[in-house]
Amino acid sequence: MKILVVEDDSRISSFLQKGLEEAGYYVRLAHDGYEARDLIQSESWDLFILDVMLPDIDGLQLAQIIRYKKIDTPVLMLSALGEAVDKIKALDIGADDYLVKPFQFPELLSRIKALRRRYELHYSKEQVIQIADLTVNIDKNTIERGGQEVFLSAKEFRLLVFLLENKNRIVTRTQILDTVWNTNMDTYTNVVDVYISYLRNKIDSQFAQKLIKTVKGRGYMITADA
Repeated sequence: MKILVVEDDSRISSFLQKGLEEAGYYVRLAHDGYEARDLIQSESWDLFILDVMLPDIDGLQLAQIIRYKKIDTPVLMLSALGEAVDKIKALDIGADDYLVKPFQFPELLSRIKALRRRYELHYSKEQVIQIADLTVNIDKNTIERGGQEVFLSAKEFRLLVFLLENKNRIVTRTQILDTVWNTNMDTYTNVVDVYISYLRNKIDSQFAQKLIKTVKGRGYMITADA
């Protein structure tokens, strides 16, 4: 299990690293929000442990970045702020758990194990999305249309999944850019049209029923309706 610990107090961060490594975890430390933000975006992690009160970018802002980037890795907040309003704010932003300092290390380990169990239970269920004769298995990264296997690039696959997660609903180019490309810059909207064309060639071109629809002036949708 690979854990990113974000804590600006060197005494506490050293204590956490030593204890977690002794418990068998791989630990990477970040001592400020900027360093943490770069590590969050450049590497994959199994758990984030975030101190709330950090210089520059604080722990709550980091949690917002994590969820904005559609990263579903569990987030455990650490803070000396123990009022109910502080916990509610963190959980509403996207944190999964909140531990008040000072805490007993065995409690931290128990919370880590509980978060991991919940995460694994959620993702142990095979995620399959289907519309008409198109079936996408998200866990296995497999696609079938009319019983025929379809092969997509990673970006095409992510675009298709996003359309399917919003099936029968219109999604705008901006929404697609924001989710699939992690940008909302309008100058890149042409790339959406290009990738929609790629998907149509692979998903729709050989079949009488077309699933990917253009809604003029609004965006795209995937639907089995005529």
